[in-house]
Amino acid sequence: MKHIRRAVTRRVLPLTVLLPAAAVMTAGPCLASESGGGTTPPGATSTGAKPTVVLVHGYWADASGWDRIVQALQTQGYPVVTTANPLRSLSGDADYLAAQLKAIEGPVVLVGHSYGGAVITNAAAGNPNVESLVYIAGFAPDKDETAFQLAAKYPGSRVTDDPDAPVPTALNAVPIGGDPTNVDLYLKPEKFADVFLSNRLDAGRAQVLAAAQRPATAASGNEPTRSVAWKTIPSWYLIATDDRTIGADNLRFMAKRAKATTVEVNAPHAVMETNPDDVTKLILQAAGDARPSLAETGTDGRAALLGGAAALTVAAGTAIMIRARRI
Repeated sequence: MKHIRRAVTRRVLPLTVLLPAAAVMTAGPCLASESGGGTTPPGATSTGAKPTVVLVHGYWADASGWDRIVQALQTQGYPVVTTANPLRSLSGDADYLAAQLKAIEGPVVLVGHSYGGAVITNAAAGNPNVESLVYIAGFAPDKDETAFQLAAKYPGSRVTDDPDAPVPTALNAVPIGGDPTNVDLYLKPEKFADVFLSNRLDAGRAQVLAAAQRPATAASGNEPTRSVAWKTIPSWYLIATDDRTIGADNLRFMAKRAKATTVEVNAPHAVMETNPDDVTKLILQAAGDARPSLAETGTDGRAALLGGAAALTVAAGTAIMIRARRI
């Protein structure tokens, strides 16, 4: 079962109020102005071009995890870019993505899964082309926060069952340099299905994904965030309620803090594998209306009022015509 929450409750408007036609005509331009003129089709810019959707994977995955989402978005006519997230350092990964974004012309819908959420949070800051941020069970850190800190804020993650262990108990640490702290982190094959997939996929598929996982450095999860794009860019958030990697309560905390338009889905952390349609649907919502502040200004409520008023005005006019014919 899915639950969609909006930051602001829409007003209930009395439809028994009859507005004169002149009032409807007067209010029309205001509504059109706030909604971008009312002439641009959903998912398109004022020039008619659809935004480019940029997809950023996180730990223990790669760009192929987005395959079904890419296909669905391309079918809808969206240009799509899936990035190969280096997973080396938060600042370096963010700089790499920021450079890619600067090479894209026109508006961008930027999507991040897992650690990819921390990367888009940093990379999108200051880029006016990024119109929407979409977090798919992803980190949305504030300034100076780290991914590992956020995953430990509330219970729910199964990455470790011993908070004092030098290496989280579900992970293998592989040295990659002279410094003993310079290690790559892999999910243990026997833990992958539970922690990453919540045992939602068949064993064969889970084993393939475990074998193909891309590791991340310990440094990337310990590096503080330096820029926070969700403070200035509208955001959408998918909470996987059976997330055993970050934990659903940690996801809820970040979504609420970012004032994101939020959907909850009964799914594991790797929700793209189990619920690609839900992921695609949220991305399309972000691409079609990158201004959730419209809900806060009551635009939807005014639209309902104007629509009801217009209907009543037409009905009144029809009654007058019928009466005139009888006379």
